[in-house]
Amino acid sequence: MTMCGAATSSTPADTLSFSRDESRISHLTLILGAVSAIPVAYFHGWHWGLGILIGSVLAWFNFRWLKHGLEAFTQAATVQANQKNVRVPVFTYFKALFRYGLIALAVYVIFRYLNVPVLSMVLGLCALGAATFVVSIRSIVYPQE
Repeated sequence: MTMCGAATSSTPADTLSFSRDESRISHLTLILGAVSAIPVAYFHGWHWGLGILIGSVLAWFNFRWLKHGLEAFTQAATVQANQKNVRVPVFTYFKALFRYGLIALAVYVIFRYLNVPVLSMVLGLCALGAATFVVSIRSIVYPQE
């Protein structure tokens, strides 16, 4: 399979800033999940708290796998920057789609065998969105840190 397009370049400072933001999002996803799981477990029961925690861990895995997939696409494009059509290994596409199937399978197994409410896991998956929102606002308020 091929992808058409030109490689873009960024400065080392931009790359470092993006790397820091990715790290912040990654850590904050787990922190928000753990911190929100405690009051949810207290007020709605341990099954709900566990669901929030599991959902945030699955969101963290999803983010990490997405990052690795994008790095594979970027590396393939960079290596082949002078070519008209960039070839990305088919396995890279498979891994990008496989992560969604793996997350769905994990949610099903956890729901089926641990009796954790699906809604709590879905809400836990929102920890990634919340973390991304917080880091984005931080990047706007403090642009050059």
